[in-house]
Amino acid sequence: MIVPPAFAARFHTADELAWLRALPDTAADLLARWSLVVDGPPLHGWCALVLPVRTSAGDPAVLKITWPHPEAEHEALCLSTWAGGGAVRLLAAEPWALLLERLDPHHSLADEPLDEALAVVAGLLRRLDRPAPPVLRSLRAEAGRWVRELPDRPAPPELVAQAVAYCVELGPRAGDRLVNEDLHYENVLRAEREPWLVIDPKPLAGDQEFGLIPLLWNRWEGSDPADRLRGVVDAAGLDWPLARKWTFVRAVLEWGAGQDDDPAVAAAPTIATALV
Repeated sequence: MIVPPAFAARFHTADELAWLRALPDTAADLLARWSLVVDGPPLHGWCALVLPVRTSAGDPAVLKITWPHPEAEHEALCLSTWAGGGAVRLLAAEPWALLLERLDPHHSLADEPLDEALAVVAGLLRRLDRPAPPVLRSLRAEAGRWVRELPDRPAPPELVAQAVAYCVELGPRAGDRLVNEDLHYENVLRAEREPWLVIDPKPLAGDQEFGLIPLLWNRWEGSDPADRLRGVVDAAGLDWPLARKWTFVRAVLEWGAGQDDDPAVAAAPTIATALV
């Protein structure tokens, strides 16, 4: 197996490069143990390699191997909690490796008109809302950590101070719903058993409103961030003040926090200033 160069280019530290060098052997081991046959060229996102495969019964599936990072630690638990209702079906799992139902990787909500895509997302938000499993990271704990870490962000000091104030206000009373931190248009794929299914969740326990900012990171199409956020909030039946505050916090957290080609980083200043 040849690791796609565009995927390999995302990894730089010694630990990351060691994981990358071992990736072909890791994939070969999983293919053998799960009796899978590769059925197409490798695909990838930001943090995971995805191999189209067929099972021993000849059924199409994908093998996903993820770079270990905290946000993805409980992806399998999240998918098993959803049990295929509105999300990709989990077929098997090991730490940092998932065997998943195969969807259409070339047709996502990014290809649909924006108003239709937002309507689909709003419906999925309602369907996927349920209590969080108890082992997930909690928004309450994360907010406490951000109070300490936000002052180091390169955003304007007045915006940082406001984000800290929101974390102090909202963190201790955050909810315990199953929240997907990474619900965006490219993470909703066309499927056969349902029209659209969510992939690649990054779960935590908290307020559903905390998970909305990825819908503002791309597909601007001339829309105002506040207007777009308000439209999703109203369609999904969520709380506007809570959504505005948590989205502002996440924008400040992303401000200057990563690579320039990361859409979250690129959009953060515009979103934060629109929601202050």
